[in-house]
Amino acid sequence: MAPSRIPAAQRFAAKIEPGPLPLVRAAAGHCHLWTGATNEHGYGTFWDGRTVKAHRFAYEQANGPIPDGLDVDHICRNRACVNPAHLRAVTHRENILASANHVARRAAVRACPAGHAYDDANTYRARNGTRKCRACKNASTRAARAAAREQQLAPVAPIRTRTATPERQAA
Repeated sequence: MAPSRIPAAQRFAAKIEPGPLPLVRAAAGHCHLWTGATNEHGYGTFWDGRTVKAHRFAYEQANGPIPDGLDVDHICRNRACVNPAHLRAVTHRENILASANHVARRAAVRACPAGHAYDDANTYRARNGTRKCRACKNASTRAARAAAREQQLAPVAPIRTRTATPERQAA
């Protein structure tokens, strides 16, 4: 007789320890820290017939399948936390903007350094995907064209005044 396999939920629960209170006020209660294997980014990994992220497994156990196109976000900002109360399904954009990385900081900026608003009428995307200010670009282009025009104008020698001849100086 083959030994009975321990259910996934029981194996999962054995790898959780109670943790500290989160630093983010929106997350209620203590974090549940994953003590099992982690990947290179600090997210817990769990074997359930295939390798899955522990926080995604915890979310699915508590709330059912993750809707297509959504990520599981840690409200507590702790990647090792698997507390279902600290997890929510959000779009990838919401997940990125909720973090404290450089992408979220840049997206939170509402105006260019000169103070022009980043709105639909005044913003365009550069080839690398960053936002650019139309008003600043137009001003820069105007200044560059004016400088080029000045360079193209032929330099004119100043008109010399006649110098007095020695006879006129004596008179």
